[in-house]
Amino acid sequence: MQDDRQRKSAGARRLADDGREWLTLGQAAAFLGAAQSTVRKWADGGRVPAFYTPGGHRRFRRSDLEAFLAGPRGGPPGRPATASVLVVDDDAGLREFVRANLEAEGYSVREAASASEGLAALDEEPPDLILLDVLMPQMDGWEMLRRVQERHGVDAIQVIMYSGTVEEAGKAEARGARAFIGKPFDPAKLLEATRQLLGS
Repeated sequence: MQDDRQRKSAGARRLADDGREWLTLGQAAAFLGAAQSTVRKWADGGRVPAFYTPGGHRRFRRSDLEAFLAGPRGGPPGRPATASVLVVDDDAGLREFVRANLEAEGYSVREAASASEGLAALDEEPPDLILLDVLMPQMDGWEMLRRVQERHGVDAIQVIMYSGTVEEAGKAEARGARAFIGKPFDPAKLLEATRQLLGS
């Protein structure tokens, strides 16, 4: 009788958090603190074990997700698991696109919807790299770059600037940015620039 109670208790613990040992894509994304598109890429790339229903839907075992969180976030060897990127852009769709691609590569990513939010995020925890849009309302990317350098030093935090105006590239270099990428993005170029600056 006591064994039965122990088994039931263990089962209750296992089924905590919505009462499920198996999670849907949305539940797994919430559990991992990542976008669904990112978890989908991790699963397709074999970084997170996933099982598929006859209807083709992904299901994730809670213990696999816990093991993933305890590891280096599925990134390739040679890059510290703590490498972090701050994406500052007023375009929510573009931020999500950039975040999904970088998280799929194993980076820790935070978002800011404005330069002011970006500066506040820096005060909380400086990232290893900032991806900074040039054209934003109220405070543009150039002004944020100046304030970052003023607060933290010119080379303390690496910055990649981006804009739809390719002519801005020379200005970015002159003002201390480490790279410039034109929009619309080529994800491969963005990831390559990120890898190079973070030493991967």
